[in-house]
Amino acid sequence: MKGEQFAVNEKNCGFGSEMEPLEYSVMKDVIKRGMTIATAESCTGGMVAARLINYPGASAAFVNGFVTYTNESKHRLLGVKNETLEKYGAVSPQTAEEMCTGTARVSGTDIGLSTTGIAGPGGGSKEKPVGLVYIGVYIRGKVVVKKLLNKGSREEIRKASTEAVIELLGCEIKNTEDQYGKEN
Repeated sequence: MKGEQFAVNEKNCGFGSEMEPLEYSVMKDVIKRGMTIATAESCTGGMVAARLINYPGASAAFVNGFVTYTNESKHRLLGVKNETLEKYGAVSPQTAEEMCTGTARVSGTDIGLSTTGIAGPGGGSKEKPVGLVYIGVYIRGKVVVKKLLNKGSREEIRKASTEAVIELLGCEIKNTEDQYGKEN
């Protein structure tokens, strides 16, 4: 894992505009590079997949999405290790990493996205408060996990987390491009 990043509401690396939704910009970039994508979601419950497939032509890149709400489904469908879940819990950077890596592996995609967190209104603790979410992006062997501390209602936390993981994907595609030159 590259390591946790704690910034929330970073700039979106030039993706999206008033004229074009964020997911359109990101999906165009994914398709332009000939890449494929799959999602693994817990707290967002399919919102990430729904946003990505808003883009007309998403079928050129979007393979599938998993809603793995239970530990058992994270393990069985994505290969998240039981040891990880027992030691760190479902809401952890380690689980987010294994979820995004696992979804890419089982789906045969270049990109895997993950969300895992506590959307509330209950279920939080002092160590893991409501609004704590970890998002992960796997791109061709590289993994970035980011910690979010969202505030608001359950729906607001889920929407903010969905937006954040799509933004992170856009930034990581751009970072890969900046580091190694244009892909494809």
